[in-house]
Amino acid sequence: MFASIYRFDISWDTMLELAVLGLLREQPLHGYELKKRLSDTLGSFWGVSFGSLYPALRRLERDGAIESVDAEAVAPLSPAPPTGSLAGDLAAARLRRKPRATRRTRKAYRITPLGERLFTELLNADDGADDDRSFALRLSLCGALAPVDRIAFLERRRSVLTDRLGRARRPRTGARTTDHYARALLEHRTRTTEHDLAFIDELLDAERRALLDERPEGATA
Repeated sequence: MFASIYRFDISWDTMLELAVLGLLREQPLHGYELKKRLSDTLGSFWGVSFGSLYPALRRLERDGAIESVDAEAVAPLSPAPPTGSLAGDLAAARLRRKPRATRRTRKAYRITPLGERLFTELLNADDGADDDRSFALRLSLCGALAPVDRIAFLERRRSVLTDRLGRARRPRTGARTTDHYARALLEHRTRTTEHDLAFIDELLDAERRALLDERPEGATA
């Protein structure tokens, strides 16, 4: 069982596999398109390469979370938006031309029922709230969670940010705070945390209002 295989720690492998499963829940994808969409989802600083993607795919396939399908059945790349000029559109088309089939691009992947369960386990794992990258990834996928699970996820993040803000506002002594730029950095972190906390509160308010709207008339909390 995957419960004995995966330890829900905050690691690059765990986050990459969660992102892969999240994308494959939408539709089967071949490696080329999967790499592109992962870069869009995770951002350029994550450095998703074929050297990191294919080992993750092999692990997931070995554990039964994904399976190979015929790449011919996979939807093609989405069309690029028009640039406003024929030359620009032609250049964009050349850049997005489907690569010649290779051993890798002929192989596509889709999620299995076991993979769906693993995705839910990873997304619901009670960790990562204090890791900004893990939180950002899970937030992008949390539409797949039940409303009560989304609220629990956001409340965990709120607790982390509240503690972080309390530490940032704590009076500091010592030479480090006498430098103008050191103080500026501390102030920047404080303001960023305040902004993030307000953002989470907005999301929580929206989720709670939605739950109240869905509650049958006459029901009590």
